[in-house]
Amino acid sequence: MNKPLIIVTGTNGQLGWSLQKLLAAYNQYNFLFVTREQLDLSKPETIAAFIQQHQPKYFINCAAYTAVDKAETEQELALQINATSVGEMAKVCAAIGAFFITISTDYVFDGNGTSPYKTNHPTNPINYYGYSKWLGEKLALENNPETIIIRTSWVYSEHGNNFVKTMLRLMKERTAINVVSDQIGCPTYAPDLAKAIMQIVEQLPDNKHSGIYHFSNTGNISWHTFAATIKEFAEFSCTVNAIPTSAFPTPAKRPVYSVMDTTAIAKDFSITITDWKESLKICIDNLMHV
Repeated sequence: MNKPLIIVTGTNGQLGWSLQKLLAAYNQYNFLFVTREQLDLSKPETIAAFIQQHQPKYFINCAAYTAVDKAETEQELALQINATSVGEMAKVCAAIGAFFITISTDYVFDGNGTSPYKTNHPTNPINYYGYSKWLGEKLALENNPETIIIRTSWVYSEHGNNFVKTMLRLMKERTAINVVSDQIGCPTYAPDLAKAIMQIVEQLPDNKHSGIYHFSNTGNISWHTFAATIKEFAEFSCTVNAIPTSAFPTPAKRPVYSVMDTTAIAKDFSITITDWKESLKICIDNLMHV
């Protein structure tokens, strides 16, 4: 019997990399990890032929345009990759009966909240990246109501560029660093999200839940607390100074508050979500002992 095929885009990103690490645990599936050379999401017109050729049973879209500040000027490119192509992937998956899972972001919210955002909280992106991801959600659900959208935040891992690796590098090089202390959110360890995605895949098609979900590790912290904890776990002596957002201007506005309520994904798919500190410790241990 042929094993069902799972196509994963965004192979070189943190989440794609984390999913590849799980291959051995899921040998009941065939996986096709797709690079930008094989499927270029800046060319939505190529998507249908690619998906129809491979006939996947599951399609996990981890690819995205993620340069938040550059998106303010590269709007057309951000829109093609994060919105038009996501809508197209959803449509083709619906046509061939494949399950479509795509990753979105806390940036669909304006950051004016004071308690964790539920999945049905009104969206109101304050930068173009957030807008492009919001539009991708909308197009995906319009074209394929069975789509599963997972919004996540502050993703980090042992792979690629991310806040944790940047902090470790700077803390080695400098005696003091400045980190924003008035933006609140929750980190997501990419391997934890990858495991959650595969738990969802295993429950399809029996589990009929679909729509929008939130996933991050549990807890809520500032970037400064995140950095201070990285320093503590890595046992560095660098001073970590707290600064306001106003002292670190960026082309794109950032949400001040982006903690998301993850109870729906935990309940609907029986997923256990780890505390952020627990996962951070694992990541830093791995990075420090390479």
